[in-house]
Amino acid sequence: MPKKALIIGITGQDGAYLAKHLLSKGYEVTGSSRDVMASSFGNLNALGVRDKVKLISVSINDFRSVFNAIQSFNPDEIYNLAGQTSVGLSFDQPVEAIESIAIGTLNILEVIRLLNKPVRFYNAGSSECFGDTGSIPADENTPFAPRSPYAVAKSTAKWLINSYRESYGLYACTGILFNHESPLRPERFVTQKIIAGAAKIKAGLATKLQLGNLDISRDWGWAPEYVEAMWLMMQQDKPDDFVIATGRMESLKYFAEKAFEYFGLDWQAHVEIEQSFFRPNEILCSVGNPQKAIKTLGWKDPTDIDGVIKMMCEAQEKKY
Repeated sequence: MPKKALIIGITGQDGAYLAKHLLSKGYEVTGSSRDVMASSFGNLNALGVRDKVKLISVSINDFRSVFNAIQSFNPDEIYNLAGQTSVGLSFDQPVEAIESIAIGTLNILEVIRLLNKPVRFYNAGSSECFGDTGSIPADENTPFAPRSPYAVAKSTAKWLINSYRESYGLYACTGILFNHESPLRPERFVTQKIIAGAAKIKAGLATKLQLGNLDISRDWGWAPEYVEAMWLMMQQDKPDDFVIATGRMESLKYFAEKAFEYFGLDWQAHVEIEQSFFRPNEILCSVGNPQKAIKTLGWKDPTDIDGVIKMMCEAQEKKY
């Protein structure tokens, strides 16, 4: 019998790539969104897997909804990718951040504990939990210092995972993922906003692009490789937590420069700084150390920022 996987939050970038990866491994995949009838599933369609997965509605904030989904589908593996995904939005909607991320994770853990079945659980963590790393790459032993409601919620979820793993012997793990991009990113994410903006300017559809703080520096990786790391975590003999990153940090200014350069443009001639885009408590530096994942999981050396920009630009170029 094929393994059964439940992806809670399948509609986003990671959910779609993970569904494709699991299908390639022979899994039976069920995915959830908050409201199946209202979701377009554009990412699943873009990857050609929409008709290969079963889709259900699950409200992660509602314990009964989570219980019914897990009990009826009886998965071997659960991947929780649901909840608020925007750091900036979490400042405007902090309660939603805590409920959808922390309470949602707790609901899944409680259901697994109560059903007492040998299900494996992956929870999506975030590099935001570390706060500002400075120039020293964060690893699995680096203390958390969250600086946004989103990061506080992700930190809480991580600590809940550890608590349930140690207290009840659950196979539960957290992937502490640094920034990872792909052509599936919507334009509300600054990386895709930059690349789409440069492509539109090159095509004569725009002349300017407004951005916020270009001095922030991040560790940017390639999303399809990061979902492979999620799967690898779930195949280990014992559950553990892993930092998933490239180990290379560059500024958003570098990202903009290289993206515009791909289209033969000078970014300084087209980019305008908009103060309203600055966050209340911005992390300036964020970089991770992926050596544990590379050595323990056998995860391949990840694609760094230059490869990410090139592949995203190539995909965007085809649209114009």
